[in-house]
Amino acid sequence: MDEHLVISALGSDKPGIISELSRFALEQQCNILDTRMTVLGEAFALLMMVSGNSEAIEQLKQALSGAASDLELTITLQSTQQKQQQEPALPYHVEVVAIDNPGIVHEITGFFSNRKINIEEMNTGTYSAAHTGTLMFSLTVEIKIPGSVNISNLKDDFISFCDERNLDATIEPCK
Repeated sequence: MDEHLVISALGSDKPGIISELSRFALEQQCNILDTRMTVLGEAFALLMMVSGNSEAIEQLKQALSGAASDLELTITLQSTQQKQQQEPALPYHVEVVAIDNPGIVHEITGFFSNRKINIEEMNTGTYSAAHTGTLMFSLTVEIKIPGSVNISNLKDDFISFCDERNLDATIEPCK
């Protein structure tokens, strides 16, 4: 039975990091199952889940530990399992745009957390508005709404919640 490993890598951005990390996985006969990567400022950040037999995973751990300093990365390794299917849930996509101010992420994630709705993926960013230069904030999240939740009520509550905070928001099924 295959084992699963999550690799977290953080360091200064430069070309070739993903190529090198994926080469290590390939050389140890591990399969890359899922990857998230971004550049934040001048920093590179990556999360990657791989699978392989126990010997391959151990060899990959050793190879990555040895390569971390050569790649100038801080690498963290975490054993995991494939996520087990839980209660039936519907995937929804949420987008929020507003004038940037502290606390938006906390308030929105709290809205869903208080309702026992899991956030599967989240991206945030800031940018300057086209004509005014005002610093704007954007957030997108993928959530899983449990089958026991009334979606119409949830959508109404979320839009009211956002309207009270002057946040422009949408909540729609994933396509």
